[in-house]
This record gives sequence, C-alpha cells and structure tokens, in this order.
Amino acid sequence: MNDQNHSGDEHGALGDAEYAEFMELAAQEGFDPEDVEGAIGEAGHGPLPVLAVVGRPNVGKSTLVNRIIGRREAVVEDKPGVTRDRVTYEAEWAGRRFKIVDTGGWEQDVLGIDASVAAQAEYAIEAADAVVFVVDSTVGATDTDEAVVRLLRKAGKPVVLCANKVDGLSGEADATALWSLGLGQPHPVSSLHGRGTGDMLDAILEALPEAPAQSFGLATGGPRRIALIGRPNVGKSSLLNRVANEDRVVVNEVAGTTRDPVDELIELGGITWKFIDTAGIRRRVHLQEGADYYASLRTAAAVEKAEVAVVLIDASESISVQDQRIITMAVEAGRALVIAYNKWDTLDEERRYYLEREIDTELAQVAWAPRVNVSAQTGRHMEKLVPAIETALAGWETRIPTGRLNAFLGEIVASHPHPVRGGKQPRILFGTQAGAKPPRFVLFASGFLEAGYRRFIERRLREEFGFEGTPIHISVRVREKRGRKK
Repeated sequence: MNDQNHSGDEHGALGDAEYAEFMELAAQEGFDPEDVEGAIGEAGHGPLPVLAVVGRPNVGKSTLVNRIIGRREAVVEDKPGVTRDRVTYEAEWAGRRFKIVDTGGWEQDVLGIDASVAAQAEYAIEAADAVVFVVDSTVGATDTDEAVVRLLRKAGKPVVLCANKVDGLSGEADATALWSLGLGQPHPVSSLHGRGTGDMLDAILEALPEAPAQSFGLATGGPRRIALIGRPNVGKSSLLNRVANEDRVVVNEVAGTTRDPVDELIELGGITWKFIDTAGIRRRVHLQEGADYYASLRTAAAVEKAEVAVVLIDASESISVQDQRIITMAVEAGRALVIAYNKWDTLDEERRYYLEREIDTELAQVAWAPRVNVSAQTGRHMEKLVPAIETALAGWETRIPTGRLNAFLGEIVASHPHPVRGGKQPRILFGTQAGAKPPRFVLFASGFLEAGYRRFIERRLREEFGFEGTPIHISVRVREKRGRKK
C-alpha cells in the first residue's frame, strides 16, 4: 500500500477520493484515462528545478538551449503584453520537466569579456539547482573558461561539462582534453546537429534534483520569501534599507547563508520575512549601458528563489516597457505579485491623474495584483506592504475543491456558452484545479476553446473565488473522437 505516501504528487493537489471520483467522471465523458492523468500531472507539478547554461560567447549556448527545449520556445501564450525576450524556458526530457536559464541571449562586450562572462555566470548559477558549462572543444579551455570553473567550484552546485562543436570522431580527442578542467567527464556534443545531446541530457537529469531545493512553504516553516524587483534606480535598495533599519534581524551564521549576502531577514508586522534583494549583486559589478540583460538575469534569479514578487515602479515617471517586462517575468514564473508605486508623495494632481490612466491601459493584464503607494524616502504607507503581501500569498495558495469548481463551470456554460464556430459549439465538460502556488486548472472540453473565452473563464474564476495577487494557469484538454485516433 505504499502508493498512499506519494499519491499527493501523482494526482497534483487532488486527494485520493477526489481523484478517483474525477477519473470516473472523465471516463463517462469519453476521455482517455492516460491523457487525463497526464494533464493533471502536468498542471499539478510544484516549482520545477532550474538548470543554468553558462560559458564564453560563441561557444553555442543558445543553440544548445534551443536544441534542449525543442519547439517549446515557439509556444506563445495568448496573453496580451507578453514580450519574448526571456531568459528562462521550460524544457522536458525523458518525462521530467525543468527550467533553463539561458545566458547566451546577450553577449555584447560591456566591461571586458572576462568580467561580463563572470557576471552572467554568477547570476545564473545563483538561480540554479545545476549548471551546464559549455566549452568550445575546437578551441580548448581558455583563461576565461578557467575563471568560470573557479566560480562554479565556489558555488558548489552540480556541474555537467558540455564539450560543444564535436562534429565527428576527430573532435572526440579535443573533447577528451577537457578532463583537465577538473569538472569530471566532458560530454562531447554538437548542439548544431544534435549529436550527443541525449547522453548529456541524461547526465543533466542525474545532476538535477527531482524538485528544487527550496520546498515552497511546506513543512520547512522558514520565513516566506519576497523578491523585491524593478528596473535599476527605482529605489529597491532604499526601500529595503527603509524596511530593514527599523528591525534588522540578526542572521545566524549558518552554513549556506554566507554565500548569499543579498538575502535579508527582516521583521515586518510581527512576522519575519526573507527579502531576496536583487540590488545587492549590482554593487560588485558596475555596469553602465546595455545592462538590461544583466538586470533581467538578476531579476530571474531572484524571482526563481521567491514566493512573492514585489515590483517597485517609479510613480514619478511613465510606466515603461521595462516595468511591464519585469511584471511579465514574475507572472510567467507563476509567483504571487504585489505592485508598489514608489515616490508617491512627490506626485502632483496632474501626474496622479495620468498615472491612473497608465495603470488602466498598460497594466490591465495584472489588474488582479494588490497595489500599494509608498515612499521609500519618507517611509510613508510602508505598513500597507505586509497586508498586500499576505493577500497575494493567500490567493497564490488557494485551492477550489473539484465539486465546487464543476458546479461553477456548469453555471458558466449554461449562462455564457462558447460562441458557435464552424457550425460547432465547444463546451467545457468538467475541470479540476490540479495545483496551487500558483493555482493551475485543467479544463476538459468537447472542442477547442478560443483565447477570448479562456480569458472570460479566468475573469469569472477571479470574481467568484478571489485569487487576488496570483497568476492563474488554465490548460484545456480536448476530447479526442473515439475510433478516429490517427
């Protein structure tokens, strides 16, 4: 009877009885049980482990990432305002899913190639559970490669060494020479032709934990983790200092806390929180122009480690594309979200009027996020931050029992059926919430549900059940016609 122990993982957030009942319902509606189980498993997963891909410019990092994620990168979510200069992607190999942080997206020489490679690697390694270090086997190990090796040693994360550009047997010898780096076996790969990538991916799965090291607010009982993010100079550090100076919590000298000096334990409203400050890393590496890519890597690293993202926006300036991008990042990572407008006390009536208009138009897709107007300088309204964070976390953790969800879906289908398309009218047959943190729903339908109708369902879910401060994922499975399976 040992399946009782891990049944929770297999069924997503569904208990055994609820799961059995649900599967029966699915069978009655003519769904393939395997397909249904797969859909629940996929939507029910907790946070995925993170793999960072690091290495010098032009060693083929992006080609390798594209090879690993296959066509998945082309899957564009039907959400407005989702821009695609991402640094994290989802991938799957041998039935296991994980996230990839790609540092190959931007390789302009900002401050001398060595420093920029080091800075990129540093941010990426910070966010990762394991690392793929890509070396050009035709060139061999360079000084820059050696510098990255030192970083990897210091970080102590599991490393898989990828000897790229091995296109034939002659290249195998070049790959063998990379044993000298002291990172264990070099995996000879041609990311261009896909040669050797399977074996390397097997090694990656062995290096990656089943789930990320940070178990999300489970039995660990540690402080809740907040990422304070926003574009450079928006006042993140001053906000953190304003928050921290009142009650700086003494951090115990525990192994592992020292590696990460940018995390602050801070007491607010009688509760200890862990602030993952992204500004801290920048102090070591001064970057001028072209630092957007680093900013996004840093932000990605912080968001991956957090449960809730507090996005700080400078209220005295127009909402920028970069602000929207940072919000999108937090939403795509599936984190709870609070938006804080800083420098609120400096606004005159006119600017306030225009800011409200901007928020309505530019940030309409996150109208569900709690909002606070603060001043890091004067400390005004700081007491509103904690209730907003708690609200967002509560929404993030909400789970609707399957019975209640289906009663609600039944009402929607009756009152607002899907528009008829091509003589057919697709219907939602039933659904379940397979996971929380963030809430993930799987709807089973008789035909394709168009984007507008999915957005309508999401809006109604929020009206009915709250879900304040959290993104919601809705995936739809369409019933295959029996007997016509290709």
